[in-house]
Amino acid sequence: MEYRQGSLENMVIPSRTNKSYWRGKLVFVTGVTGFVGSSLTAKLLELGAKVVGLIPDEPRFSNFYLIRLDKKITIVRGHLESHRTLQRVIQKYKFDVVYHLGAQAIVGKANSDPVPTFQTNIRGTWNLLEACRPHNNIKAIVIASSDKAYGTHKILPYKEHYPLQPEHPYDTSKACADLIAQTYYKFYGLPVVITRFANIYGPGDLNFSRIIPDTIRSVLNGKYPVIRSDGTPERDFLYINDVVDLYLLLAEKIKLTKGEILNAGHNKPIRILDLVKTIIRLAGKKNLRPRIQGKGKLRGEIDRQWLNAKKVKRLLGWSPNVMLKQGLQKTIEWHYKIHRTLKTYGKYGRGLDNGKRG
Repeated sequence: MEYRQGSLENMVIPSRTNKSYWRGKLVFVTGVTGFVGSSLTAKLLELGAKVVGLIPDEPRFSNFYLIRLDKKITIVRGHLESHRTLQRVIQKYKFDVVYHLGAQAIVGKANSDPVPTFQTNIRGTWNLLEACRPHNNIKAIVIASSDKAYGTHKILPYKEHYPLQPEHPYDTSKACADLIAQTYYKFYGLPVVITRFANIYGPGDLNFSRIIPDTIRSVLNGKYPVIRSDGTPERDFLYINDVVDLYLLLAEKIKLTKGEILNAGHNKPIRILDLVKTIIRLAGKKNLRPRIQGKGKLRGEIDRQWLNAKKVKRLLGWSPNVMLKQGLQKTIEWHYKIHRTLKTYGKYGRGLDNGKRG
């Protein structure tokens, strides 16, 4: 395998967070072993926060273990489906901030067996919020919804006031969780803020059911990347550093964000085929060509989707710092290092490849 690293190795991506806010804060993170959860946790620790993370009983390889976060935080073993577990955790620790990032997020798994996805994503959300409800010490509860909760709309980009009209199982699970979170703010007054983000990517993502890490893995191994659609679906992509910065800002500015639903993205969609070609070019593998397997739209996938993010810019002054090409270069460099370091790199996709990829 050959790959020449680019000039972004020492790229500094500015952070907009208030470092003093987080010093000594006690934070609960569900989905802590996931891509976003581990990235957020690493940043929280860097800022001086103390983190308690909910981890399912069965261990799974992820960036969380790769960067040894399991040695740096307090771990609670359990599932979102268990209200008793969440109630016990919330009662035991006096959390300042709660991030609910935990979910069953593999679309293919949700399509083939929807009930576990409904249990985790819907019941898990009401379990968490109900466990938080009696505790006034919690100053902010940040709920990760999804752009998929909107379902399909003819007029793009999607705006926060658009109705939620999902059809597919995963999308429906996120829409239900979204509505439940809204109810806990409107009726019970919990300090909830809801995020609907574009597709998130970047260093640390080892879920190869997603188009970007799967394509990078293929091209770094000298294999033709596979596109399971016809390549025409359009998506917007948001770099992980921008996501983490916004998550921190949402809690810091809870007096402004409480009760809000906020989109985040570039409002710059790209076709999946063009995305894959860009990765091939940036990786220096111009001899490889994408293999298009699909002949039309993928069942269970939205064809065209991106977000209007003017509201979050108006409210918080936030907009993405990292453009797609820049973020993809950093992501490729990260995978290249992991590929060189871990000789059994290819096995990490095992068990995660049953989702759809573009």
